[in-house]
Amino acid sequence: MTAAAPAKLSNLGNFTARVVGIGALVLFLLVAEILIQTGAISRFIVPPPSEIIGSFYRIITQEHVFSRFLLTAGECLTAGVMITVFGIAGGVLMHRFKLLQQACETWVAAMASAPVVLMYPLFMVIFGRNVWTIIMMGFVAALPPVILKTIEGIAGTRKVLVNVGRSFNLSPAQQFWKILFPAALPTIFVGVRLGLIFALINIVGVEFLINYGGLGQLIEDLAERYDLGGTYAAICFVILVSVLFFMALEKAERWLRPVD
Repeated sequence: MTAAAPAKLSNLGNFTARVVGIGALVLFLLVAEILIQTGAISRFIVPPPSEIIGSFYRIITQEHVFSRFLLTAGECLTAGVMITVFGIAGGVLMHRFKLLQQACETWVAAMASAPVVLMYPLFMVIFGRNVWTIIMMGFVAALPPVILKTIEGIAGTRKVLVNVGRSFNLSPAQQFWKILFPAALPTIFVGVRLGLIFALINIVGVEFLINYGGLGQLIEDLAERYDLGGTYAAICFVILVSVLFFMALEKAERWLRPVD
């Protein structure tokens, strides 16, 4: 067997997995279409997939979905920059000062599982009904995984690397930038990726709740008009954006660290 054979088998397996996944999705849509058209599922609750697909053109041309997407993406990007800066800095500080870590790490972990989106009335009081309420909600919801993964990445640095740095008489700052941070970067990137996904979910949710902003407001507007086809098409668009966003982050992670 040549050296290229394992790579070919891997590519074949990936292609087969994609075909099976797409086939399962098509089968699900066909079954749903049949059940709704025959009345087994009320079309007043769930519109047929054919109607949802047909509504995509309308929400693109009449509802300006792409301009709304750019607004949501801008909010998510702003929150992403904030969680990267403050999350990594917070994780480094908590790892550096053990008392701070012992005092706060449990609270940070608890906040990661808390329904932060329910705090939106408080954020509206503080920031008003504007874009900063949405950004700050995404920031607060997405901050914990970045902090926790930063602590995990730095703490997981192999002791032999730290000992090598000490043998070269590196200062604490040099040890951090030359050893600890590069070794922790893959784990930190996982935290940033999780944080960005949490930020996107919460940003769309808050847009829906306060009827302000991009994709979330679009879903709320269509639901208020009882435009079921458009509502489900907008929801599917958000799901598609989330999937593409996740795939882009995975590609970026592979590009940043192509070889372990």
